[in-house]
Amino acid sequence: MLPEAVVSVLQQTYRPIEVVIVDDGSTDETTVVADALARDHAEIRVIHQQNRGVGAAREAGRAVARGEFIQHLDSDDLLEARKFELQVESLRAHLDCDACYGWTRMRFRDGTSARAPSKRTGERIDTMFPAMLQARWWETGTPLYRSSVIKRAGAWLPLRSEEDWEYDCRIAALGVRLQYVEAWVSEYRQHQGNISGRTDTPTLRDRSVAHAAILEHARHAGIADDAPEMRHFARELFLLARQCGAAGLVDDSARLFTLARNASGRDSGRLQFGLYGSLARLLGWETMGRVSALVDKLRA
Repeated sequence: MLPEAVVSVLQQTYRPIEVVIVDDGSTDETTVVADALARDHAEIRVIHQQNRGVGAAREAGRAVARGEFIQHLDSDDLLEARKFELQVESLRAHLDCDACYGWTRMRFRDGTSARAPSKRTGERIDTMFPAMLQARWWETGTPLYRSSVIKRAGAWLPLRSEEDWEYDCRIAALGVRLQYVEAWVSEYRQHQGNISGRTDTPTLRDRSVAHAAILEHARHAGIADDAPEMRHFARELFLLARQCGAAGLVDDSARLFTLARNASGRDSGRLQFGLYGSLARLLGWETMGRVSALVDKLRA
């Protein structure tokens, strides 16, 4: 899928561009394909590094990117030909905005596509927060950023999961205003490899770090505990705390539980938190996590 993704960038109606491909320790033919693309196109350069995950790969690209604007793109996704043209024009006309987004198409594994824009990319939203706290409401290829705001956000965390949501929330905490173009700008291609929902220990550990950082960004942005988005995120923290406990990540579980309780505002003293916390301290965070997972399974 890599050549198709790169071609979608090379076919942009806007110039000048540069393409930075980060080969994060690939074990398939990615290395050969990436180097061949760079030989054929002067706009492309390739960085080869040992496998360190998505966050480290994006950081390697960020460190060398020279453009006025930054586009993140996964190798399995595509850009529409006029994406840069439309979004750059919009950002240059609105200097108070640091990012621009538009419609993203969801392409399913069977080749069909959704008629409506993915997630909330069909809505006009003026700021990334507080909506970004409730969910990552766009795909990686959706926004185009000014490089100045990427520089302010700083280095990517070396995470393999939820690194993109954490980074978007970090940018959101800077008070970034958004521009919106009512046009298709990108396509998210669904396949088996990018289906989420993994609950293995390394993934949960990364999600724990990301969730804690996201809460910190929300606090920095001044989102109140009684805001609907914050209360939603507190429930997400509590769920992740239980999942970490069931996986034996007891320190993460206890820390996330405390964060969830403190972020719940008026719900912080409710019976559910008090009972769960007391039982976890008595029986252990792992035991309570496993009990909670069993209860959730029975409910489902």
